[in-house]
Amino acid sequence: PDILDLAPELVKVARLHRLESGVEVDYRLQSVESLAAEQAGGFDAITCMEMLEHVPDPAAVVSACATLLKPGGKLFLSTLNRTPAAFALAIVGAEYVARLLPKGTHHYQDFIKPAELAGWLRAAGLQLEDVSGLAYEPWRNAARIIGRTDVNYLACASKPG
Repeated sequence: PDILDLAPELVKVARLHRLESGVEVDYRLQSVESLAAEQAGGFDAITCMEMLEHVPDPAAVVSACATLLKPGGKLFLSTLNRTPAAFALAIVGAEYVARLLPKGTHHYQDFIKPAELAGWLRAAGLQLEDVSGLAYEPWRNAARIIGRTDVNYLACASKPG
């Protein structure tokens, strides 16, 4: 499997982890858009977890992921909904109160409503299959699927064919 990141420090740390763990993963300092130009239709499944809200053009990332998928391939995404509840939990709670994340990790205006994500998926030629809420439980180092999508949510889409 390939794992992409645009932060050189993170890729360096990940590569060291690979050496220590023996996991067969190719960590690449590369954008998904440039990989799409190289390996269109090369992947059965892609995960894009908790990163769309951190990139300048999330619609372009979704489009590049669609290009990378083989027909019948699946795209799994997770992100934060742009709601007052997400602001309260992900920014105020996680960054300022519990200090689970550095202050400034998230910016409310970059959170993504499920309808926006669905539009980007359609525009990229993908079919949205499911959207479910995701509840993080940091005190247990766990997460679980829930019915509400007002804070974190997961989406699954497929490429027809």
